[in-house]
Amino acid sequence: MDADARIEAELHAAIDRAGGKGCPPRFSEALAYAVFPGGARVRPQLLLAVAGACGDPDPGLTDAAGAALEFLHCASLVHDDLPAFDDASQRRGKPSVHSVFGEPLAILTGDALIVLAFETIARAGVATPDRMPALTSLVARAVGAPHGIAAGQAWESEPNVPVQQYHRSKTGALFVGATMAGAIVAGEDPRKWRTLGEKIGEAYQVADDLLDAAGMGEDGGKGHGKDELLGRPSCVTELGIDGSVARLKTLVKDAVDSIPEVYGSDSLRELVMAQANRLVPKNLVVAAE
Repeated sequence: MDADARIEAELHAAIDRAGGKGCPPRFSEALAYAVFPGGARVRPQLLLAVAGACGDPDPGLTDAAGAALEFLHCASLVHDDLPAFDDASQRRGKPSVHSVFGEPLAILTGDALIVLAFETIARAGVATPDRMPALTSLVARAVGAPHGIAAGQAWESEPNVPVQQYHRSKTGALFVGATMAGAIVAGEDPRKWRTLGEKIGEAYQVADDLLDAAGMGEDGGKGHGKDELLGRPSCVTELGIDGSVARLKTLVKDAVDSIPEVYGSDSLRELVMAQANRLVPKNLVVAAE
């Protein structure tokens, strides 16, 4: 199977287990609703690509780790949309989870997806227990404190927000988790892959700010100018459209240049460039050139 099929198969299998016999029916429905249909699955795609470049000796663990990252990402979206945070009525082109199922079930859905992420890794890691401590710890740091998604969300409750640190936690941490986890599941040194995750994560945040300014976005659907309305730190606010597009191009180049030389390096570089080319609306690129 190709990467898309592998990711979707693992996600469906895990959601079927979680929402199976004995699960409250509306809760089961909410879990599936939060995950399907998804966005571009950028983070698990990146994890699979790094593992593939390193030989992908344990595809089962690779697929599980990729699905876990997507569950964590989906959980963050469910929580991010809640009235206590962004109060978003739309996500991925359809009503947000809390708009359909109510706030209590939305909170529980996000919580359950976080737990499901670690259960998915644990089930697949039985055959390679030596890799589990490093993998589990890495994924936990990507979503927790002091520098993971939860910390990134928490910065929004502070009176003074350091933009780079906010973006590094809220967006970048899971990308770093993707590249480094891809190396871990392949039995390679994850430290060599940190820079790739950092650069792609920052590039994705810059692109997300541009997409918000344009009222677009793969994981969006929140409407035009939501960052400005909520007073969120934004690259566009600091650098403008032209400066943000230029920054994005620099980050993509740095990401490509950081890829270690392994047998699958060329294919990975092509994937990074392909993902970069779809991030920014064409009208913004043209306007900046």
